[in-house]
Amino acid sequence: MKTGLPSASMSSGRVAAEAGVSVDTLRHYERRGLLARPPRGRNGYRAYPPEALARVMLIQRALSVGFSLDELARILRARERGMAPCVEVRSLAARKLDEVERHIESLIAFRDTLRGTLADWDSRLAKRGSGEPAKLLESLAGPVRGRARTSVPWRGARFDRRRNKKERP
Repeated sequence: MKTGLPSASMSSGRVAAEAGVSVDTLRHYERRGLLARPPRGRNGYRAYPPEALARVMLIQRALSVGFSLDELARILRARERGMAPCVEVRSLAARKLDEVERHIESLIAFRDTLRGTLADWDSRLAKRGSGEPAKLLESLAGPVRGRARTSVPWRGARFDRRRNKKERP
């Protein structure tokens, strides 16, 4: 069957399948400037050069370690202009590691806070009378019906998804 594609070229479906992405992802990468728009065969189908697969795999690996599409587009454009953005790539990766470290610290603090909360709740459950509510959720918000709270398990927890999203550059 004659497709009108040069013999060394690859169809969108083949590139996508071999890279483990969808054809829509390839088009998205083209729109974002990450992947060159391929010529089309006589049949109108995209005819990707063999190096397109390597580019898509590079993009996928970079995304998997935390690079954004915007960062990749900027880096790949610099490469195409003959620049060597290696220092920038290294710097971005170092910032990503710092971000991961901060996130891990937040998760550890959250875990410790949750452990403390569970210990507090176990104590409350053990002390309550038969049929008496322990008001576990209410203990998170502050004083319960005039009683001073014995512990403030959530105070100081640094795990706040909304704040972390705002902190990202």
